[in-house]
Amino acid sequence: MKEWKNLFPNKEAFIVFALYIILFVFQGVFVTASKTANGGYDYNTTLVVFLSELLKLIASATLYSYRREQKPHICKAIVINYKLLLLYFIPSLLYCFYNNLAFVNLSHYDPTSYYILLQFRVVLTALLFQFLFKKNLTLYQWISLGILTLGCMIKNFDAASVNNSTPEDKGLWSQVFNIYFLSINFQNFCSCLAGTYNEYLLKTTGSNVDIFLQNVFMYLDSVLCNFVILMIKGEVYTIFNDFKSLANIFVILITINSAVVGIVTSFFLKNLNSILKTYASALELIITAVVCYIIFHILITWSTIVSICLVSIAVAMYFKNPVNNTNNNSNGFDRDKKPLLDVVTEA
Repeated sequence: MKEWKNLFPNKEAFIVFALYIILFVFQGVFVTASKTANGGYDYNTTLVVFLSELLKLIASATLYSYRREQKPHICKAIVINYKLLLLYFIPSLLYCFYNNLAFVNLSHYDPTSYYILLQFRVVLTALLFQFLFKKNLTLYQWISLGILTLGCMIKNFDAASVNNSTPEDKGLWSQVFNIYFLSINFQNFCSCLAGTYNEYLLKTTGSNVDIFLQNVFMYLDSVLCNFVILMIKGEVYTIFNDFKSLANIFVILITINSAVVGIVTSFFLKNLNSILKTYASALELIITAVVCYIIFHILITWSTIVSICLVSIAVAMYFKNPVNNTNNNSNGFDRDKKPLLDVVTEA
């Protein structure tokens, strides 16, 4: 089928697509399981994010060295490609802003408003994708994205209402348009630009650079950016006291799973594109709802069912007319090398 080949140029690309969704479903389950009885966390979430980035860096460096063969030593490779290293500061810093703004905005928005506003990432991603790759989406694709956005908004509105439905809650729109409206839109912009620019580097400037080396650049910059944020927040010297709070099986699984997700995401953007990534994220949202219902008995309402139907329609429409933005120079799966799954398993 022509549409299927446009979506997934090879079977490895489909495996990455499926693995991306599965790992994010696991992440949602692990995070839910790590919550306390009152819905909070008894561990330092900032430390978990920092350790996840550090683990991604170590894993990427190890995987590069594992399959290096005739390629230069990692230190020499960094020196040779120092310009690409500097360019990766852009998505790293944007992701750093996004992660920290999430805590700021959630402290000023109720979950309903926050998650609804966050869904505008879908449209913003499409606009940035068009600008960076000079590819205009068709009307059919825009309609599909619009349906996808609506489906995600309904799901998030429903989930947030279930978790935050008290008589004292303020009206939705009275909370949306306040001084932090610009902050959450900047958070959206950081997320979308980081993802699309990361794809741009993987497929253009860094198309001939080993993908694991590019991951080293990404996470080395990310670790540095997060460390600077910790310094600004004054948590560098006190954060190490929170290490014992991480002695929880679900916190450990969150950290490890997050590191694997980071590596898989780089393969996703290398072989597929950020538009398809928004659809994968929507599918992950729906599948997580079903899995959490089975495991944690979290209620599935009619709004969730409507959301599932809308997302399914949007995905079906997109699969009929997908964006073809595969990387022709390097597909991320070297034919003379083992595929990613074997590398990760054996490493």
